[in-house]
Amino acid sequence: MLFCSTRGEVRGRDFEDVLFSGFAADGGMFMPENVPTLAPDTLRRWRGLSYTQIVVEVASLFIPTRLIPKEELQALVGAALSGFSVPEVVRVVELKDGLSILELFHGDTLAFKDLAMTCTVRFLSYFLQKRQCRATVLVGTSGDTGGSAIQSAKGLSGLDVVVIYPRGRVTPVQEKHMITCLDDNVHVFAADGSSDDIDQALRRLFADQDLVRTHGLISLNSVNWSRVMIQLAHFIFAYLQLSGVEQTDADSALPEVEVVVPTGGAGNIAAGCIVKQMGVPLKLVAMVNSNDIVHRTVTSGDFTMAAEVKQTLASAIDIQDPYNMERVFWLLLGGDGSSVRKMMEEFQRTHTSILPKKTHELLSSVMSTGRVNNEGIVEIMRRCWEENQYLVCPHTAVGVWHHYHCPHHPGLRRCYIATASPAKFQEAVQKAGLTFDQFEEVCRLDKLPTRYQNLERSEKWCDDWERRLRETLQAVSQARKNMVSVYS
Repeated sequence: MLFCSTRGEVRGRDFEDVLFSGFAADGGMFMPENVPTLAPDTLRRWRGLSYTQIVVEVASLFIPTRLIPKEELQALVGAALSGFSVPEVVRVVELKDGLSILELFHGDTLAFKDLAMTCTVRFLSYFLQKRQCRATVLVGTSGDTGGSAIQSAKGLSGLDVVVIYPRGRVTPVQEKHMITCLDDNVHVFAADGSSDDIDQALRRLFADQDLVRTHGLISLNSVNWSRVMIQLAHFIFAYLQLSGVEQTDADSALPEVEVVVPTGGAGNIAAGCIVKQMGVPLKLVAMVNSNDIVHRTVTSGDFTMAAEVKQTLASAIDIQDPYNMERVFWLLLGGDGSSVRKMMEEFQRTHTSILPKKTHELLSSVMSTGRVNNEGIVEIMRRCWEENQYLVCPHTAVGVWHHYHCPHHPGLRRCYIATASPAKFQEAVQKAGLTFDQFEEVCRLDKLPTRYQNLERSEKWCDDWERRLRETLQAVSQARKNMVSVYS
């Protein structure tokens, strides 16, 4: 299995290469040169597997045994997923009127990012030990990715993690998951701007190939193929749990399952599109908050950023640059890197692009969308509790809005992705007029000391942030070379 860039100028990379690369050298994102197909018999055979076993099977499609032998892959994934708070790691909860929710939030930071992050960090550590070298993870976050990266990487030898989050645009629990970690290999910045602003500075850093090589820079955002690869597993798990595929005859068509996904940076929905391309009959729905660029792109072909990122109760998807849509476009266009490059370079330069008619038709044929404002989020949180005594987070509520407002076709099973625990979003819970007993592990965060640095807004804020981050990378590398602590 080899990988190529969505922009067509980089090909022939293996999993280890793309794991350590983040963006490709041409500015694109890595995808498998040939997307594997899952035969119906394979899906029937996988029906009895646990989620952890499905992750191993999926990962083995993209990671050859010469890089990670199967038994070592099993050990890495098993160790990565061993610390989740429920034995099955993820689970489907069946509620009234066909409302099926796939809970993905039982990791350390109570968000679905923990699933892919823990596995990806284990893969990184495995290869770093073989190489006998160090690396630095550079992560921008809209809320959940930063905490997950920190909790997965803290204390690991050979790996530093630098996280930048948008100050005032994450919840107190999300923030505390980041700033209360005092391990010497963790470096946290609070930026006076949006997560899209942070991405601008990070793109500049990753575009400097000398800087990337000197400091061993790695992205652990969903730019990294490994993150998306692990996310394929929960779509397949949901399908196997809900479709009844094991009851179908060998000659009959596979049943379809609708999967509804709260969408921001579009990594999760991109994973769903890949699984659909692999032959799993999914009907995909991408649900967004008031930051609705994905909705506008699918419904009208208008791939244009709004003037500003709107702050909503579903803060982790307050994103106007859904960068993983590049992967979706690449799939739809049959791997036409030249067309993708032209489209994405125009979008990055002007923040606007009108999809060609054919591309728009293809996109609207593989997914539908919906848009939910804060009032809708509160309504669904309250209604889901009143009808089921089940509390959803505001992001999950963005998805579950679809259940209550879109007709349910008889015979079609639906699955709603629950991306985070409501324990992280107390403000939204209170706005819905609801209460709950806070988790003990969340309460403990209030008593911990904190450490972080500020990135202030200035006239030339992007230049200033880039300079500060370069200085930090240099200081960290120098400390590791001298075998001394960064924070004395």
